[in-house]
This record gives sequence, C-alpha cells and structure tokens, in this order.
Amino acid sequence: MAAPDSESDDKDRGGPEPVGWGTAEDLESTAALLAAVRAGGTGARDRLVSRYLPLLLRWAHGRLPRAARDLAETQDLVQVTLLKALAHLDTFEARHEGAFLAYLRQVLRNEVRMEIRRVSRRPLRQPLAEDLAERSPSPLEEAIGSEALEAYERALGALREDERQAVILRLEFGFTHEQVAEALGKPSADAARMLVARAMVRMSEAMDV
Repeated sequence: MAAPDSESDDKDRGGPEPVGWGTAEDLESTAALLAAVRAGGTGARDRLVSRYLPLLLRWAHGRLPRAARDLAETQDLVQVTLLKALAHLDTFEARHEGAFLAYLRQVLRNEVRMEIRRVSRRPLRQPLAEDLAERSPSPLEEAIGSEALEAYERALGALREDERQAVILRLEFGFTHEQVAEALGKPSADAARMLVARAMVRMSEAMDV
C-alpha cells in the first residue's frame, strides 16, 4: 500500500480547504468551538457544522452504495451525524483538529452501516434489475473490493491513535502532508509524511498477513 502522491504533488494540486485555519473566520480553533458548543452556543454549533460538512459529504459519497444513495440524501445523513456527534461531546476530548475529524468519521461510518442495513431490509416499490438485486457496492468497495476494505479497517484499528488519524486525513480526506501536520499538531510536513509512511508500512504488513 503506497501513500498517494508526493509532497510536491500536494502543493501542485492542493488538498481540501483546511478545516481550522486559513481565513480570518477560520482562526477560531475547533477546541474553542467545541467549548462554546458545550456551553450552549448555537452560533458555535452552526460554525462547526458548516466547517466539517463539506469534508464529510465527500467522504460519505464514497462509502454509500447506489441503492442507499437513492433512498437517503447523503447530506441528510451527514447532518444527522454532525448532530449526533455534537449531542455527545461529553464522550470526546478535544485535542486537535484531526482528532475531531477522526471522531466524526467514526460516527458517520456507523451511520452509513445503519443506512445500508435499513436499505437491505426495506421493500422496494419497483424490482431491482438482476445485477442490482444484491446490495450494490459503494464506489470505494468497487475500487478496492469489499474484502480489502474490511482488511483496511482492521489494519487501521490496530494503529496508534496519531497514526490512525494521520492515515485517515491523508488517504480518506485527501489532506496534504502540510495540512496533516497542522491538523495533528506536528512540527512540519516532513514529520507528518514520516508518520503517514510508518503507519502505511504497518498497515501493509497487517493486510498481507
């Protein structure tokens, strides 16, 4: 399993819009926003939702199978995820931007699984074509296969927390190494690159077993 692109490629194509920095509006840290949400600030809640919604939408689109996307709007699913996550902030310790995004990813992954189960149990008004009779795979499953996806999740779960968050940010959310460093509080893009590389080696070894 190889890390996607080099750091020079990162700079050429750019990653996603940084989550907690960039414009003057973004200078408010996620930790500060979470503290304001815990204190009952509705404005802080709205800013958190608008900050993370685009990233989670892109992630969810790659995980939901076609049948599930037909029956539930991806945006609705992501908004449910954000509301659930914000309603249970007492279970989350805000350490840095990457930790919160990894937390949201886990909540959204659970919602995607529930949605897939609901779709598989729900009778359809019109019969599916033969090639869609079974649960249609998500775009990610189509790309790497469901067995490989399961192996990836197992290997991901065996990593240290900082390694797991680095891999999620780099591979699943498309962050550049510089953005990974900022999101995880690492001293430099090179430090983030080394963290991702070590994690990828460990994951490759685990998936080859």
